[in-house]
Amino acid sequence: MTTPAASVHPAELHRTARIGWLRAAVLGANDGIISTASLMVGVAAASTTAREVMVAGLAGTVAGALSMAAGEYVSVSSQADTEEAELSRERRELATNPDGEHRELAGIYESRGLTPEVATLVAQQLMASDALGAHARDELGLSATLSARPVQAALASAASFAVGASLPLVVAAASTLNWVPAMIVGTSLLSLAGLGALSAAVGGAPATTASARVTFWGALAMAMTWAVGWLFGQSIG
Repeated sequence: MTTPAASVHPAELHRTARIGWLRAAVLGANDGIISTASLMVGVAAASTTAREVMVAGLAGTVAGALSMAAGEYVSVSSQADTEEAELSRERRELATNPDGEHRELAGIYESRGLTPEVATLVAQQLMASDALGAHARDELGLSATLSARPVQAALASAASFAVGASLPLVVAAASTLNWVPAMIVGTSLLSLAGLGALSAAVGGAPATTASARVTFWGALAMAMTWAVGWLFGQSIG
């Protein structure tokens, strides 16, 4: 009699590995559409020429992409510096007080529901395999999946901003000055809704909520900048 082969369960696919680049990419694309569209709508509302609207949009695209890259790099680098400082501290504590670190790790597992005996054994075995990794994961909440990657975040933000900003630029280039505000607003809101739904699908979140949220803030930004441009145009007209 043959023994049935053990069933093989496929590895679960989790979306947490996408969090870093997804957050930066979605933020960059949203900002690219909203910032550039709002800027161009505001300039167009001031009754300027089509050339000035396009120049404003191009300048906003370059400045915004570089600003997003710099901002992401600086902020994520600060996060990475903090993570490295915490890991360095754990290395020192493991080298100088391994027994205390073992008790600390066992206490964490015990607080999660393990018995003292099992918690002590688990902490001992994990520290024997990878002491720093165990403390980084269970004491500090750090993992390789969610670790800070400054260059990746900066490049994703800059590229996605430029892609998002290209939408109102293309629309403005294909429209007459009188129709620029309406065309930019309409296409930008539709794109924001679609982007919100796409990012929600990739991250496994509800699409309706994400679309409504980003569309609302995009519409508010464009309405405010249009009002500013119109008032400015009236004051100098």
